[in-house]
Amino acid sequence: MGTLVMKFGGTSVGSAEAITQAADLVQEYAARWQKMVVVVSAMSGVTDALIRSARAAEMGDDTTYRAIIGDLRSRHHDVVGRLLTQGGERVQLLATVDRLIDELSSFCYSVHILGELTPRALDAISSLGERINARIFAAVLRRRGLRSEAVDATQLIITDDNFQNAAPLMEITRAKVSERLRPLLDDGVIPVVTGFIGATEQGVITTLGRGGSDYTAAILGDCVDAAEVWTWTDVDGVMTADPRLVPDARVIPTLSYSEVSELAYFGAKVLHPKTILPVVQRGIPLWVKNTFNPSCPGTCITGEPEQERGRIKAVTAIKGMSMVTVEGRGMLGVPGIAARTFSAVARQGASVLMISQASSEQSICFVIPTETVSRVVRAIEEEMARELARSDIDRVWSWDDVVIVTAVGAGLRNTPGVAARLFGALGQASINVIAIAQGSSECSISLVVEAKDAAGAVQQIHKEVILNGG
Repeated sequence: MGTLVMKFGGTSVGSAEAITQAADLVQEYAARWQKMVVVVSAMSGVTDALIRSARAAEMGDDTTYRAIIGDLRSRHHDVVGRLLTQGGERVQLLATVDRLIDELSSFCYSVHILGELTPRALDAISSLGERINARIFAAVLRRRGLRSEAVDATQLIITDDNFQNAAPLMEITRAKVSERLRPLLDDGVIPVVTGFIGATEQGVITTLGRGGSDYTAAILGDCVDAAEVWTWTDVDGVMTADPRLVPDARVIPTLSYSEVSELAYFGAKVLHPKTILPVVQRGIPLWVKNTFNPSCPGTCITGEPEQERGRIKAVTAIKGMSMVTVEGRGMLGVPGIAARTFSAVARQGASVLMISQASSEQSICFVIPTETVSRVVRAIEEEMARELARSDIDRVWSWDDVVIVTAVGAGLRNTPGVAARLFGALGQASINVIAIAQGSSECSISLVVEAKDAAGAVQQIHKEVILNGG
């Protein structure tokens, strides 16, 4: 069967019960695959707690950071106590947990004394959750009679020094993985690798940013020529819509990389596109599965979209948006207005999620997070002061409290009638569409609606277009 890489997210290894369930899965599939690599996250909530302890130390709040460290020590001790009975392995593991928690204490003390938290120090601190959990998980596997060893990804994944969001140096990483992991795999050992972290060529700890443990699994999947990569989480797979909004949302059996990218960009809780790129480039299938419902097949993500093109597979929404409009009859035929507008936006560091421009060139509108809107409008007004003074531009204004609703599916651009079905569904529910945009990726159509209509829009598109054969 080749090599399988399995990654367990924070909720999948977030308690003694969850770790037991995850270990059951490893034991079950280890019997079916020739070789296996396991990647683990920190226990759910631990990385956030580590960051809070560092921030408290930076602010001089030693009471808070010491309390957080005490809670983390107790939580990990409790989990070890519940997973391992009395014996040498338990004593040794508790000593290792204490050593790593003491390391956290030393880091926080240094930050407290200096009053400064550098990105480098924050990476060292936020790496500790994975470093502890990998050792606990490997010990649990050994207790079940499986040969297993915890491996810090600092020995495997070599990155640049862009702390907090490091990029892997794949050539060196491949060499390190070959040197460190292949002998273990050839010897029938299951490596339990820390997700989320890596190290510079000088050995300084880095973290891989958002979705870091998924990224670790994908990088290792590439480097060990895995047959498949499975990422275990707390949902049955990628859903057709947010089940909190749409109770009858379903699991999507297959998605292409481009479809996942659109879904992730437009706010769905799925894999971050960057994190799965290594396996997609190698054509390695990646599965999203539920640790707590392992009989559900999950979602398979592959490089190419399936042949059934033009079908809407999912609908998602991003809240907390504002739509900014630059309008004026004098803009007609004046070159450079759009370029200057978006230069002004970029100078404010605002992220533009959607753009729509009328062919008459009399208005440009774009959607940005509401928290950036006041400074963006001010920056555009300053940039366009001359045009506003001579009324080439009438006004720059924002429509706040809007939501981007996005329908995703491969090949939408070349499929007649898709937009008609979407707008027909919204028309039935008397929902007004403020603006529209379609990406050149052919994978998505985005609509802007008022926040009060967002839930209704998602539910209506899901019901009329996805469930009824969109």
